[in-house]
Amino acid sequence: MNRNAIKNVRIVELFKGKLPFSKLKFRYFTKEHYEVTVLRKKDGWKIKLVLDALPKPIEKRFEGSLFQDFVDEPRVFAAELKGNQVEWMELGFQKWNNRMRIWELLVKEGFRRKGIGALLVDYAVKLSKKRGVRMLVVETQSCNVPAINFYLKNGFDLIGFDAAAYSIEDIERKRTSARIRIDNQRQWIE
Repeated sequence: MNRNAIKNVRIVELFKGKLPFSKLKFRYFTKEHYEVTVLRKKDGWKIKLVLDALPKPIEKRFEGSLFQDFVDEPRVFAAELKGNQVEWMELGFQKWNNRMRIWELLVKEGFRRKGIGALLVDYAVKLSKKRGVRMLVVETQSCNVPAINFYLKNGFDLIGFDAAAYSIEDIERKRTSARIRIDNQRQWIE
């Protein structure tokens, strides 16, 4: 997609009860993951994250909804190109710690790696600044290396992980949850 096509992308807000769909289905492929090792030592812990090849490539499939009950103050946006929605992003404001969170960022296949996702992330950064939050965060699985690379390329940094977000066997199953953020101390100074 060229720069002129990106200029034709329009970001629109969607509202609960007026979505043109009930479920979003999405998938990604990966050949690698971030291997997480947590060693407890006498004087603390040693935590190591290393990019490593998977024994064989995997396909991850998900089905999700927007405006979930657990999202505080949800706002949903779509990127439209030629009148068609090609990407969706759900944000939520977390009042208790003054953070904005990207709950979902889904791009239709065929429109990935074309710059549209970066437009929505930039939009989220602007909304976060306007709201005055201290940080914009997103979370993804440690095996979703394409998403991690995308967020890193767009100014996010790793701030932590949850070794049991999905199950007690997350490390063994190679699917820990990586938390990534942009904070206003480093990235938002103008």
